[in-house]
Amino acid sequence: MQNSDKNINPTKIICFFNSTKSWGGGEKWHYDIATALDQKSIRVFAVTNKKSELFHKLKEQKIKIFSIKISNISFLNPFKIAKISRILKKEKTSTIIINLPADLKVAGPAAKLAGVKKIIYRRGSAIPIKNTFLNRILFAYFIDEVIANSQATKNTILANNPSLINPEKIKIIYNGVEDPSNHISYTPIYQKQPTELVIGNAGRFVRQKNHKFLIDLAEKLDKEGLNFKLLLAGNGKLKQETIDYAVEKKVDGKIIFPGFIENIKSFMHSIDIYILPSLWEGFGYVLVEAMACKKPVIAFNLSSNPEIIEDNKTGYLVKKNDLNQVIHKIRLLAESPALREKMGEEGIKRVKKLFTFERVIEQIIQTIE
Repeated sequence: MQNSDKNINPTKIICFFNSTKSWGGGEKWHYDIATALDQKSIRVFAVTNKKSELFHKLKEQKIKIFSIKISNISFLNPFKIAKISRILKKEKTSTIIINLPADLKVAGPAAKLAGVKKIIYRRGSAIPIKNTFLNRILFAYFIDEVIANSQATKNTILANNPSLINPEKIKIIYNGVEDPSNHISYTPIYQKQPTELVIGNAGRFVRQKNHKFLIDLAEKLDKEGLNFKLLLAGNGKLKQETIDYAVEKKVDGKIIFPGFIENIKSFMHSIDIYILPSLWEGFGYVLVEAMACKKPVIAFNLSSNPEIIEDNKTGYLVKKNDLNQVIHKIRLLAESPALREKMGEEGIKRVKKLFTFERVIEQIIQTIE
């Protein structure tokens, strides 16, 4: 457990419950929101896995942490539920925000047992929730509100059962980025050559992110003679498979794999165009990050992408896996630096209007009142 010596507001004591060991969008969200509320003197603490990246990042911020391990069958363990309930009761928790389905099965009943006033399930995945008996019980008795990161995510919550929860209890709060007006230092990770077009993508190497599409794209662009580089940032279980596929397609010389990028601005300011070929996205956070750096974006017309991209204004929405359509849009942008600049300016305007972190924090505070 890590202690915090900061002054607290005793009327709001927020628990962030997230037991996963991996680091992804949900964990980043919990970290960003927890630290932001802590800085506003709202007392926060976390329950997470001691071996997780989230644990270590929160520890660095001197936020109180309790360590716990959760599995898909932990909800069958009354002792674990009782342990969590004691933590929540001892900390006088007023609100708990839960991130994972497995966590919800355990922490939901524990929070109810502890008398927590508001139980919030934060949903960041645009995958339909199964209409099971257990889910119906959880949503009926152990969830007061749901935070969805997009309208697309909200739709998938109710896709298999429109009566799973009252739609009015589902609040859409988009993910936010730092105000683009704030000047944060960065050093580009790649220096482009004259006349070279740099295309970028950053994300975990998993099936959802559809990296093989980008390799196929590179192969076709190379055959058409475009002078380009493709930067694929990130790590993941399919990274080596993607590298091998690039070698097989004989485009490994056109692609750079810089690994995980700590400062995303360093990546975004190294590219000309950002492409997101994901097969689904609860919220394409990285699209907003690209737009905040004045980069035109291209993504499939699915999930939450239409909520972020204003088609033909901040970038392009294209048909899923349509290689020729993506190439056409790249050609338009490659041939017109003025078009890239114009779309970049429109993109940053949209970010300032809808997707700033300050706006998100205001909405979160309203939700936990």
